[in-house]
Amino acid sequence: MTTRQVEHEITVDAPAPAVYRLIAEVENWPRIFPPTIYVDHLERGESEERIRIWATANGEAKNWTSRRTLDPDALRITFRQEVSTPPVAAMGGTWIIEPLSGTSSRIRLLHDYRAIDDDPEGLKWIDEAVDRNSRSELAALKTNVELAHASEEITFSFEDTVQIDGSAKDAYDFVNEAGLWVERLPHVASVRFSEDTPGLQTLEMDTRAKDGSTHTTKSYRVTFPHHRIAYKQVTLPALMTLHTGYWTFEENASGVAASSQHTVVLNTANIARILGADATVADARAYVQNALSTNSRATLGHAKDHAENRR
Repeated sequence: MTTRQVEHEITVDAPAPAVYRLIAEVENWPRIFPPTIYVDHLERGESEERIRIWATANGEAKNWTSRRTLDPDALRITFRQEVSTPPVAAMGGTWIIEPLSGTSSRIRLLHDYRAIDDDPEGLKWIDEAVDRNSRSELAALKTNVELAHASEEITFSFEDTVQIDGSAKDAYDFVNEAGLWVERLPHVASVRFSEDTPGLQTLEMDTRAKDGSTHTTKSYRVTFPHHRIAYKQVTLPALMTLHTGYWTFEENASGVAASSQHTVVLNTANIARILGADATVADARAYVQNALSTNSRATLGHAKDHAENRR
């Protein structure tokens, strides 16, 4: 079997412990790595853990489970995919963070991998995916680590919740069945929806704004019946550099609390162009939150009607 070993590296203007922490805490990943859609923990120990990752590779959405060993003293994290997705037969590697000074560090990302049946076409596909993802991951990591100190003002999260006198399953189904939204939601003009792998969805849609204009969005979604749908938007409006979120459905004494959560990083470079020369970060934040909340609340309202009518 041919095992390929490759290394990528980048230098960042941030202290090594801060960089290590960003990589170690997987909830940061959809924010700091462009290919990552969602990550959750399956097991968590002192230094060993199992995580499940949903990400895109060469434009296709994939998911896999990895074991990680965390070594905060050495600033090293080793990882190994448990079950790889074809054409990958095996994949693992190491993150090594090296301090260059008190305020800068070098990030080294090592990979080793094999293709199923040593297939040359498969190996070529993996070479390209690893190279592209490693470069984009390290470039994004550099950008996002360096921005971390400055981005508190432009990163924010919020949530809208409605109480539904119905079942979590019916409310969940309404949000899950996004392929039907063009018939079910007045603000959705058209939908292109696919779920080639169960639980991993691609949703592209044109939505209508109050002024009648339409804009196209594309998201990848990860579903956990019947309680959570997580997503990452990959085509972004001018005022955002990041948009992730999730829908949750929690049963309670009077039915189900259905919520829509958003995390946004503003694109400050476009504020003046979109909102006018005098607009502030606070204006942009209010504008974006209002736009996202309006659509979320509309969808939750229709999910409520759907679930209550099915009772």
